[in-house]
Amino acid sequence: MFQSFINYSLLLLVYTTMLAFRTGSDSLWQILKQRWWKYIFLGLADVEANYMIVKAYQYTTLTSVQLLDCFGIPVLMALSWFILRARYRLIHFLAVAVCLLGVGTMVGADILAGRQDSEGSDVVIGDVLVLLGASLYAISNVSEEYIVKNLSRVEFLGMVGLFGTIISGLQLAIVEHREIMRIQWNWEIALLFTVFALCMFGLYSFMPVVIKVTSATSVNLGILTADLYSLFFGLFLFFCKFSGLYILSFVIIMVGFILYCSTPTRTAEPTALPQPSTTGLDNAALKLEENDSETPAITVQFTRGEAVVVSTD
Repeated sequence: MFQSFINYSLLLLVYTTMLAFRTGSDSLWQILKQRWWKYIFLGLADVEANYMIVKAYQYTTLTSVQLLDCFGIPVLMALSWFILRARYRLIHFLAVAVCLLGVGTMVGADILAGRQDSEGSDVVIGDVLVLLGASLYAISNVSEEYIVKNLSRVEFLGMVGLFGTIISGLQLAIVEHREIMRIQWNWEIALLFTVFALCMFGLYSFMPVVIKVTSATSVNLGILTADLYSLFFGLFLFFCKFSGLYILSFVIIMVGFILYCSTPTRTAEPTALPQPSTTGLDNAALKLEENDSETPAITVQFTRGEAVVVSTD
């Protein structure tokens, strides 16, 4: 949580400050006045997604995290279908299946390379945390896509920075204050925290740009390759064993990603509301015309002798 708190604080410092200097309808005050409660839920989903995924490593295995984390992709597609009205073609479902096949290949390579060092202290708790975290990530990403495409990137980052800092700060003080006090600070640990926070800040800053051009689903498919990049660094930093299956899994995931991006999704048009029927009014007007035609005409004639003759036609 402390790692996330630093990232949210950077977002607050940069993007919330930018909103504070704006005027008009997109100023910080107007945004909070109109949509503050929505951003509280968004900030809560984002903070807890980060916390649950990282916390899951304490209980379960790397394989479980890698596989179950993919649960967020079908959840993301379902939310996009109902909330963003995205409509997928057959090639999109095939592309997602190919990417998940690549993840399975990567997990197999991990097992063969002996990267599964621990079985975890409580696998069930860890697996549940991964599923919940993946679902919350999907909610956060769908909200992000809606905001950056309909409102603005700065508003999303500024509000996530504001409420993310508040929520993570409170949770940090409640849950992790003892762990922070036990940290033996030196320049190396401080540097690692700083680099991690800057990497997360860069991810949060540039991800909305890509989502605005593509979609949250395509971005998450691309992020599936993140474990492979960590492996490549691990070869030099932690002397991890290398397997040819890693290259194969990378190629499979990239093929699925390219397939997904090759055909754009379409957006369903909102259903038009039925127009009120005017049949009743038309019938009423017709009835009035009929009554007028049935009304007898009155003729008044004057004759000699002052007699008045009245006749109806």
